Amino acid sequence: MEEKIKVAFQGDKGAYSHLACLEIFPNADVRACKTFDQTFKLAKENSKYKIVIPITNSSTGSIADMHYLLPKYKLQIHAEHFQKVSHNLLGIKGSNMKDIKIVRSHAQALSQAQRFISDNKLTPIISADTAGSAKFISEKKDKSESAIASELAAKIYNLEILKSNVEDETGNVTRFLVMGKDAKHPEYLKNKKYITSCIFKLKSIPAALYKALGGFATNSVNLCKLESFAVKNTFDQVQFYIEIESHIEDSSLQKALEELGFHTQQLDILGVYEAAQFRFKNK
Repeated sequence: MEEKIKVAFQGDKGAYSHLACLEIFPNADVRACKTFDQTFKLAKENSKYKIVIPITNSSTGSIADMHYLLPKYKLQIHAEHFQKVSHNLLGIKGSNMKDIKIVRSHAQALSQAQRFISDNKLTPIISADTAGSAKFISEKKDKSESAIASELAAKIYNLEILKSNVEDETGNVTRFLVMGKDAKHPEYLKNKKYITSCIFKLKSIPAALYKALGGFATNSVNLCKLESFAVKNTFDQVQFYIEIESHIEDSSLQKALEELGFHTQQLDILGVYEAAQFRFKNK
């Protein structure tokens, strides 16, 4: 009998990360971790585990904690996945909208449903995650309390969906990365699109970033993401996370990375993976 794929995510069962795990790996052995740090650590110490991690949301931007966890653990990115986020207002069985006074959820979920919360004069309470909020109200059994969470969370914790699609913006999508300890670069085929992810630290010289990125322009290599973040416990050093629309075996990217290397103290390749079709749906 073939061994099940082992996958971990941060949060309680029913979280959007749990939902993403089930969509990517329908028959996997799924494990919930309390924190992002524990999730990364599990994959770093156990090569059998893949982890599914949210990296950015189309409405609220980058996910907190990723900036220091990516360079800390340097796991390899195997794939990307775009997950549609449909927020639901959940209450205990027998409750209705007239009963609800309080809504609990993760800070990002609350911010993505501000209009609904304001229109219904609800008091928002920030919790660690969406599914944890659903679990909390299911155990408290107070008709005046609700949670914003997934349909999966409603099923797991036996809650009523009082209102579907409470998010302010339609087309709310979270991008997830599938990561693991081992590098797994796909074969380079010219008819396919790829993403290469890197983290680098610049040398402390004037115009270092301008010079470092010049190689991408001269070699016609497109950057689709560039983010800076402070090196821990410092204010004068920054690291950069970049995503490049190319494969590491493409000669143009190799030339651009060679140029980048001249201007960096450190350069780490975090992964090469196929670009998800979702990227091109509006092109």
